Amino acid sequence: MSSAENQPAARTVASTQSEMTEIILPNDTNTLGNLLGGRLMHFIDLTGAMAAYRHTRTHVVTAAMDHIDFIQPVHVGDLLILKSNVNRAFTSSLEVGVKVWVEHPQNGTLLHVASAYLVFVAIDTEGRPVKIPALLPETPNEIRRYNDALRRREHREAEAARRKQEKREQAERLKAEAARA
Repeated sequence: MSSAENQPAARTVASTQSEMTEIILPNDTNTLGNLLGGRLMHFIDLTGAMAAYRHTRTHVVTAAMDHIDFIQPVHVGDLLILKSNVNRAFTSSLEVGVKVWVEHPQNGTLLHVASAYLVFVAIDTEGRPVKIPALLPETPNEIRRYNDALRRREHREAEAARRKQEKREQAERLKAEAARA
């Protein structure tokens, strides 16, 4: 029996929640002592993957970082707190939301510094997509995020179709220009 057949029909959002804390060191920052955006994206990807793995219980790969907002800078010595959970599960892909705070170690205040949405695909050891459990949103906020995730997916799919059509049209133009030359 495969691991997919052993999976429950659905999991709760709470069962996917993941948290990671990092202290920001000089090698994580730019010349101004601010956390590098790429390093923050790395931390976000890791935290998001943890939530995706908790939901799927199989290998996951990042398919997209759909949206990221850098709200405030993060400085050397700050404690970075990243929290993630699955927003919605589809057939083999899922959207994960990651929220990032900074904790100032001297006074303990928390400041929201970034948010992101990521899409992961669950795969088997051969790299083939696998079916994943459904997600059961329970709270009003989880239900809102669940519904919003579908809208974001529809937007991603429409954008991908638009880019594909644009690429076809460009190839046809180039072919026509080559024929005229």
